[in-house]
Amino acid sequence: MSGIIRGYDERKTSRFIVARLSVSGAHFEILVHPDRALDFKRGESIDISEVLMVDVIFTDANKGLRAPEKALLEMFKTSDAIKIAETILKKGELQLTSEQRTRLVEEKRRQIVSFISRHCIDPRTDKPHPVVRIEQAMEQSRIKIDPFRGVEDQANLVIEALRPILPLRIEQIRVAVKIPPEHAARSIGIVKGFGNIEKEEWQADGSWIAVVEMPAGLHAGFVEKLGGVTHGNVQVKFLKGVPLPIEK
Repeated sequence: MSGIIRGYDERKTSRFIVARLSVSGAHFEILVHPDRALDFKRGESIDISEVLMVDVIFTDANKGLRAPEKALLEMFKTSDAIKIAETILKKGELQLTSEQRTRLVEEKRRQIVSFISRHCIDPRTDKPHPVVRIEQAMEQSRIKIDPFRGVEDQANLVIEALRPILPLRIEQIRVAVKIPPEHAARSIGIVKGFGNIEKEEWQADGSWIAVVEMPAGLHAGFVEKLGGVTHGNVQVKFLKGVPLPIEK
């Protein structure tokens, strides 16, 4: 096997993991550093040379089978191992260590639980479910979490899987806000981050008013965040049904 191996130790091959990509039926693999490859995969700015353990493209890394140059040129339009490795890492599958997978799955699980807690309510009480109750229901349902799939996509699937166990309803509410001039500029971004602004208007005195639609579970956090930014100098009104004109 040729190529420049960085930090290679035959007695510690567990330090290597494989990233792989299939293109038009052809299979390509690279050996990478577990943590650096994961950081790269998650979008961190890392030089690819710090990720690769060996500057070689394989068809089977475990067997040490190198990919023919002809195949590389045909599939990637280059034989440059660094450029090809970057493509494999960005578009391909990363073979995580068991420790990494456990950590990432748990992190994603917490994010999904938080999403459900903020966006759903118990239709029996019209209040959000406690986080512990959602976690217990997820354990009971034995839902598999994909560490690389988006939170919202998975949360929607999890919500459907939990409904036989845990009554859930995605509840949207409308909230009217009026923010004085001195706090308006800093507050608009916060309001937009919580939901969809249905209408907004600047007043003659420079204050900003808006009606925002958001998941019911976010209401308490919304009021708390705006109150902090405006030092309590904000008007928030819960609207039921069709939004009403905001009092000026």
